[in-house]
Amino acid sequence: MSDPSEGRPPDAGALSDQILAAEAERQAELAAEPVILDDDQLPGVGAKELSLREAISIGGVSTIVLLGALDATDALGISAMGLLGPDIQDSLGVSDAVLGTITAGGNVFIVAGGLLLSRIADNSNRAKLVALATIFWSAMTLLLGFVQTAFWFFIVNCAIAFGRSQTHPVQGAIMADSYPIEARARVYAAKDVAGRSGAFIAPLAVGGLVSLIGGDDAWRWGFIAASVPTLIVGTAIFFLTDPPRGQFEQRSTIGETLTDMKPGPISLGAAFQRLFKVRTMKWALMAAVALGFSLISDGLFLNLYLDERFDLGPFERALANSTPGVIALFMIPFVAKWYDGFYRRTPPQAMALLGSLFFPMAFFTVLQLLMPSPVTFAVMAGLKALFAAPALSLLGPTLANINPYRMRALGSAIGASLVFGVGGLGGAILMGLISDATSPRTALLAVVPGAMIIGGLLTINGSRHIRADLTLVVEEIKEEKAERDRMRADPSDIPVLQLHNIDFSYGPVQVLFDVDLEVARGETLALLGTNGAGKSTALRVAAGLGIPSRGVVRLNGRNMTLASPEQRVREGIFLLPGGQGVFPHLSVRENLETSAAIVRSGADTKPDIAGRLDRAFELFPVLGERPKTLAHNLSGGQKQMLALARVIMHDPEVLIIDELSLGLAPVVVQDLLTVVGRLRDAGQTMIIVEQSLNVALTLADRAVFMEKGHVRFTGSAQSLLERDDLARAVFLGRDATADPQVDLDES
Repeated sequence: MSDPSEGRPPDAGALSDQILAAEAERQAELAAEPVILDDDQLPGVGAKELSLREAISIGGVSTIVLLGALDATDALGISAMGLLGPDIQDSLGVSDAVLGTITAGGNVFIVAGGLLLSRIADNSNRAKLVALATIFWSAMTLLLGFVQTAFWFFIVNCAIAFGRSQTHPVQGAIMADSYPIEARARVYAAKDVAGRSGAFIAPLAVGGLVSLIGGDDAWRWGFIAASVPTLIVGTAIFFLTDPPRGQFEQRSTIGETLTDMKPGPISLGAAFQRLFKVRTMKWALMAAVALGFSLISDGLFLNLYLDERFDLGPFERALANSTPGVIALFMIPFVAKWYDGFYRRTPPQAMALLGSLFFPMAFFTVLQLLMPSPVTFAVMAGLKALFAAPALSLLGPTLANINPYRMRALGSAIGASLVFGVGGLGGAILMGLISDATSPRTALLAVVPGAMIIGGLLTINGSRHIRADLTLVVEEIKEEKAERDRMRADPSDIPVLQLHNIDFSYGPVQVLFDVDLEVARGETLALLGTNGAGKSTALRVAAGLGIPSRGVVRLNGRNMTLASPEQRVREGIFLLPGGQGVFPHLSVRENLETSAAIVRSGADTKPDIAGRLDRAFELFPVLGERPKTLAHNLSGGQKQMLALARVIMHDPEVLIIDELSLGLAPVVVQDLLTVVGRLRDAGQTMIIVEQSLNVALTLADRAVFMEKGHVRFTGSAQSLLERDDLARAVFLGRDATADPQVDLDES
């Protein structure tokens, strides 16, 4: 028997719904695809070639000379630690594992110090910070020459590491902002050649001095001597000028430098999250972990191997390890020039060039450890250095190119934290344990070549994303200029809170797409949409509980995108989450008093707690009747009243309310609406998320509708109340228009 529906034409309404749904999915897919600019629109790409002389003349000779000299003097201390390891070991009576742990402890302080100093540097004068840190490091290097026990050697070595921790992140940020992108790799290479020249001379100088003095404690003079030039250079750096941040990215994109925008605070946690949302940076940081296993402690264990295998003294170890590196100095400028050329034509090729250098390094490391004599060992060391020196030199400009310029120092410090704190610490401890159980050569063979290969593969894979990430840099700079121009044209038009071009993902799943929201001072904005539309996520981004992969959050024109939730609270952004927001085991009064204790940023005096309590009890008389009642004994409606009262105690700049009426009886909702209405009439700026259309629009001046992570409609609340067809379309989950965003006032 045949189906009676066979042959029957499909219902026109159902077919229309299917077509609309398919079109909505297609539009969402198109919107989710990242826009990638042509290469010649990216910062520094397609520009004319600059000679090294021209580039240095733009940024000034003093910066590169002093920072290069600091690299060279830094090599003295580094060489002393690696070269004199066996002598220190004998003098202090420690094992390979203990010596490796001392080195690893220094790496931990390089990580911690780098993060702390870089966070300070991104909000202060970087040149002065480098000078102060260098003088401290010089003093600690001098002190290291006088310690008598392994414990104090460990402590002072950690202090030295703290002072040195600014070397790569903060100095690198100064270099990147001092010299043009078109010659960035060559400028870094020139600085690196100075440092590596010092690295070549330093072992010979330290080894020669120690051999000349002789005796069990001769190693101490190596550290005493290293402290003097470091102090001289650190003092000279005080006179350097700190360059504008991101000036060459801005000039390349908009033809000017934005110097009058108010920078916002940058938190460490937000910086971590934002960096790992930059896909090129994420792959580069993973490569940094792998390379840290191979590059940080191999010098120490190579010297232990030379001492054990060939019984070489300090000066002989210096000759075997460092002399071949002289050849590599001539390779660095050539490879840097190739890198700059690749970058000007196509950035992925430049990054792939860096990754490809690590494979021959792994190959020659294996050959080096299989050589039968110190001479052949030195030959293989020279061949490895031909690739290692340019690779290490190119790491700096690569990170500078893909790192958001607002947090260039902190981003580099995070990279260094992974190199030293994860890779370096893990590599030092792992090789130390293997070395104690077997031999230094076995430890090196087991760890170094594999880590180099993995790091190279990760770097090459990351090059696929560099165009998309540089496109976001261009977009951010253009957006910042547009906002600057808007502020200049009409200062009164600056919104209190602004979310612009926001993309946000939970893991690999993107949930917000190009979201734009603005709320003016004294305005109440209703944010509406079905479950899963992205309303609460947008509020989390505004409050700092989620860091977007793209876009900007501003408060009164100030960029707050990388501010932590605590920093945003101090600036006046407060979120009242639905169904929660009280301390259940504190009384009503105690809940309110803890809230009033927070001092807003810029406040001259402590808050008037008594006055704020009186205001809260005036707004919520039912709470005033039960000040000693524990919060968990309150009804659901009273808890929500207390949560709202706690936020009001902060005197917020922007009050964000998520699902005020969630699970509450209508009579309780009406009481809450009365209070919120009084706040609105008093000029409180608010964003309200509500499932109830009538509740939200009763309070709101303007409404925004979201659907599937997109802002679909925006307009006045009154116009929406008069357009029942549009409200029904949104809350039934259908697109009301093919256009992704419609202004209801004009529709």
